[in-house]
Amino acid sequence: MITRRRYHIKSVALAKSGRSKIEWAEGQMPVLLKIRSRVARTKPLKGVRLACCLHVTTETAHLMLTLKAAGAQVVLCASNPLSTQDDVAASLVKDYGVSVYAVRGEKRNSCHGLLLRSRRMPRSLLLCDSSTFAIAVLAIRRTIIRSGRSRSPQVSVATL
Repeated sequence: MITRRRYHIKSVALAKSGRSKIEWAEGQMPVLLKIRSRVARTKPLKGVRLACCLHVTTETAHLMLTLKAAGAQVVLCASNPLSTQDDVAASLVKDYGVSVYAVRGEKRNSCHGLLLRSRRMPRSLLLCDSSTFAIAVLAIRRTIIRSGRSRSPQVSVATL
């Protein structure tokens, strides 16, 4: 199944609850807010396309908002669907325009597969908290490069 939507979440209707959680958590993360305000002025990641495979939580939401403020195009998929906060995922999509592929309890490979097959798959950077997703992306990129279909063969990977 190829998705044309820029997200795969449980329900956009959960966004209001997620936004409340994200706004509350903002007050608990003063250092990240300071970084966000600095990078919002300089846009050091302008033009960077970043795929993130992380836990979809309020803390991760603030990281995504900071990366977006820095100028990056951000796509997020769940590294652990059991920790996914569906309302936070919905708010990231509806309120902040972040592409999210995450549904609590869904098989990990399902969200990874949606992101990998989507047209939104970034070419520049990959940020993940396990090597599973990175290995899958690099294998796909290698196949694309060998076939001659890639104009951008370089992908940088950061595993947390």
